[in-house]
Amino acid sequence: MQIEKLQMFPVKMSVPLEKASAVSVQPTEQAKTFGEFLAESIDKTNQLQKNAENMNIALAAGKVNDISQVVVATAKAQLALELTMSIRNKAVDAYQEIMRMQV
Repeated sequence: MQIEKLQMFPVKMSVPLEKASAVSVQPTEQAKTFGEFLAESIDKTNQLQKNAENMNIALAAGKVNDISQVVVATAKAQLALELTMSIRNKAVDAYQEIMRMQV
């Protein structure tokens, strides 16, 4: 028995014709793949981390008058990192579960 590799294709959503008129979907728009969504979210998380670090440096240098801006930036970065790590852990768990399946 030969096992073939998984083919990863973007998920396409179809809308019934009666509902298609209510939904404004442009036909020229490309569907993003899961990898593109993942890369984009990791970039945003990294950007939030850098912003929080810059705000902390500015606070230490005395350039920030309102400390709440620093607290909010740090909380956003921490929450984004926790969410990213949670998604990573779920993906690893799913992979391990698939690897445990008997063929």
